[in-house]
Amino acid sequence: MNKKHKVFIAINLPGEVKRYLAGFGQKWPGLPAKWTPQENLHITLVFLGDLTDEELGEVCVTAKQVAASHEGFEINLNKVGYGPDDKLPPRMVWAMGDKNKQLSVLKNDLQDALVEKINFKPEYKTFAPHITLARISTFLWRQIELEERPEVGESVELNFLVESIDVMESEAGKNGPSYTIIESLSLKE
Repeated sequence: MNKKHKVFIAINLPGEVKRYLAGFGQKWPGLPAKWTPQENLHITLVFLGDLTDEELGEVCVTAKQVAASHEGFEINLNKVGYGPDDKLPPRMVWAMGDKNKQLSVLKNDLQDALVEKINFKPEYKTFAPHITLARISTFLWRQIELEERPEVGESVELNFLVESIDVMESEAGKNGPSYTIIESLSLKE
C-alpha cells in the first residue's frame, strides 16, 4: 500500500521570531491551551492533506516553479490575540499581521498551479499572515467564569524577510504533531 503523507506548504520563521513568539506560552498561565512547540511555529500557505509519494513529487516540482517566479518580501506581525476573528469561544491564540498582497498572490499562484496536479480544496481570499501559538480547549474554556477568562491581546512589532517557502509533512505523535521539511524552495532574488 502506498504511504500517504499529510502535506502543507509553509513559511518557516527566523529563529529569533520563533523564540519571541514561544515566550507567550508563559504569559497567560490560566489559559486552558496547548501551546505550539517553538520548532513548529510557521505560517501555513496551503494545506494539501494526504498525498501519495507521486503527488508529493508533483507538489515539490510545481511549488519550486512557482517559488522561482516570486521575489522575496517582508511580513509584519503586529498583534497577538484570540483567533479566528475574536469569535467566542476562541479556538486559538494567534500572532497576526495585516493582509499582504505579495503573500496573497504567492498563495493563490501556488493553489492555481497545484489544483491542476492534485486534488485539494483551495481557499481564494486576501491572506493575512497568522501563526497558531496555542490551541484552546473549548470544553475547559467554558468551565471558566466569564470574569475569570484571561484577556489575551498584545501589540507586537515583528518584521522578517521571506526568502523561501517549504513543502512540509506533518506526522502525528503522542506529544502532538512533528513537522519535517521535505524541500525548501527559494524565491527569486
